[in-house]
Amino acid sequence: MDVVLPLRRVWVSDLDEEKANAFALRMTDALGVPVEVAPDLEAAVARSWVTVTCTTSHKPILGPGIAPPGAFIAAVGADNPGKHEIDPELMRAAKVVVDSLAQCTAIGDLHHALAAGVMTADDVHGELAQVVAGSCEGRRDDNEVIIFDSTGTALQDVAAAALIYRRALEGGRGSRVELASRG
Repeated sequence: MDVVLPLRRVWVSDLDEEKANAFALRMTDALGVPVEVAPDLEAAVARSWVTVTCTTSHKPILGPGIAPPGAFIAAVGADNPGKHEIDPELMRAAKVVVDSLAQCTAIGDLHHALAAGVMTADDVHGELAQVVAGSCEGRRDDNEVIIFDSTGTALQDVAAAALIYRRALEGGRGSRVELASRG
């Protein structure tokens, strides 16, 4: 497994406790680290340096003051205008990096912070591509809370598909399918 940040423990949360338990068991085996169901989401986030939200929520699940100093939150579930995971006040208090500024102002958690009037598009620190390219500074100090608001882009999908394809070939998995054109 490619590792950017070594994991020591993972907490998961779901409204359906049975699904959360099943997921935790599968991920413990897959990751090789303890994955546990968080009995209290806020307490788990408060103890975590990295939090990933990937929900279908239409109301914030993470509010202001929940993230410890230095935390990184990847908010990836708000991929349409109605979805909403991060409270606008938490967005305002953090350094916000987006995958696509135009798209996040229309459909991401940033969209909700803008609608609430607590942020403007100028308050966004930058786009992920700018940070990766070095044209936009990343983390400035160990106490910054950074939120990555990701609504998903075609390039991200292609990169993920290429990685999955490469790993499938390396592992001898999958089936070759010939697609013939009709004409």
